Amino acid sequence: MPPITPPLSFNPAGIELDRRQGLTRQLYEALRQRVLDGRLVSGTRLPATRDLAAALSISRNSVVRAYDQLYAEGFIESRVGDGTYVAQLPTTKKLSTKLSTGFSTGLSPALSTKWADLPEDLDSEVIHSPGLARIKTNHLSLPPAGPPRAFRVGVPAFDLFPFDVWAKLNGAFWRKPDLEQLCYGDPAGDSRLRGLIAAYLRSSRGMQCTAEQIVITSGAQQAISLCAQLLVEPGDGVAVENPGYRAAGHAFALAGGRLHGVPVDSEGIDCQVLNTLADCRVAYVTPSHQYPLGVVMSLARRLELLAWAERTGGWVIEDDYDGEYRYSGAPLSPLAALDRSGRVLYVGTFGKVAFPALRLGYLVLPQGLVDAFSRRRAVDMRHSEVSTQAVMAEFMAAGHFQRHIRRMRRAALSRRNTLLAGWPSGLAGVGELPSVAAGLHLTVRVDSLAREQQLLAQACEVGVEVNGLSSYWLPQSCTPPDQRAGLVMGFAAVPEVDIAHALKRLREGWQAG
Repeated sequence: MPPITPPLSFNPAGIELDRRQGLTRQLYEALRQRVLDGRLVSGTRLPATRDLAAALSISRNSVVRAYDQLYAEGFIESRVGDGTYVAQLPTTKKLSTKLSTGFSTGLSPALSTKWADLPEDLDSEVIHSPGLARIKTNHLSLPPAGPPRAFRVGVPAFDLFPFDVWAKLNGAFWRKPDLEQLCYGDPAGDSRLRGLIAAYLRSSRGMQCTAEQIVITSGAQQAISLCAQLLVEPGDGVAVENPGYRAAGHAFALAGGRLHGVPVDSEGIDCQVLNTLADCRVAYVTPSHQYPLGVVMSLARRLELLAWAERTGGWVIEDDYDGEYRYSGAPLSPLAALDRSGRVLYVGTFGKVAFPALRLGYLVLPQGLVDAFSRRRAVDMRHSEVSTQAVMAEFMAAGHFQRHIRRMRRAALSRRNTLLAGWPSGLAGVGELPSVAAGLHLTVRVDSLAREQQLLAQACEVGVEVNGLSSYWLPQSCTPPDQRAGLVMGFAAVPEVDIAHALKRLREGWQAG
């Protein structure tokens, strides 16, 4: 008869507990970690609760509760009449402390490895797949910290937003909500809001669209990402303005698109270059106010772009991110209003007339794409948050939206004028200020990349936010580096007095340098 092998025993001497914190939790984590990292192997016998409590000088109840949690999670098991043992678990490699604290990566072992070659802000686990690898070079940087200050780009004058009106409408919604609205909603969005958006676009943009063509999104970026997911196959060419809105390019690149940077001249995207791209399936443009150069696309160029889409069967994604801000005459008719072949997808957002954190935007789609976009969006995000849509619908129906747009346009014009009037002239290597007929920012050319970086550093030293134009170009651009240099400045984020103070600091900082 073979000898009976006695079970391994556990020595609790190595467990140290901080009596200022929860003893049960500490003991549970200490035992759990020892199982995960192999110090407590399967079949090891644990002390009785009374004995372990005595050894650690803690109450027996603390040990019982820790054991109970370990039982519940399957780390230990009880053998009737024989005590408590570490459960029979699969043999695995030693798990890292990071993975064994209750936060799982959710990745299978075959797909997990260290992100050793990723930027420091992506210190997680990596999947060896083309999709995740593309994140390394196609991700958004963190937004600037703190409240708006001069001359932050992409921020409207949301200090003027009627928060009191919004709060009353929001309170009215929640005091007596329609129970139907609290159920799962239509992934395309609230029907009333979609109808009001369609009416607004018909009156303000001349777009002959209906509520059924609109899909509500969580801001313009989600709208662009949906376009990338559904219109771009891996390997497809995508034309983007260069320089341009890099976040849009990231969305197309993540979908597997190959970005073609198309130059922008005084009339908008260069359609002669676009026509030479044989593999191009999608063109992304900002015609109302090109980002970041500020060019307004001419009518002739708009018609050329639409002709390209019709001839090639391509799609045009029109991002009308700040089309409400036109300072002479009415806002121009968008490409979507000129489209006769159903090739334009129009991206709109409330973030530039309300505030970015609202996260409310929309797509106006050719009728045949609406179902596909709604279904695709529902997979990622079942439907938009209900109360924001309902409150915005009431905000629009009661006339607050139109009044607010008029107020925002006047404020942006006044803040633009303050910047133009106080701009420090005669700066070495800095071009003349452009005329600004639309939008919420302006771009000033600089004669070299070195000078751009010097000016940016000096602005940062005096607490003023200025973006470098060089950061808006695609990395593989053939444009010489010095021709990419410039300063991009938003003028709507703060009141006139703050703009004047910022200009004074800039003048002192730049002239001293």
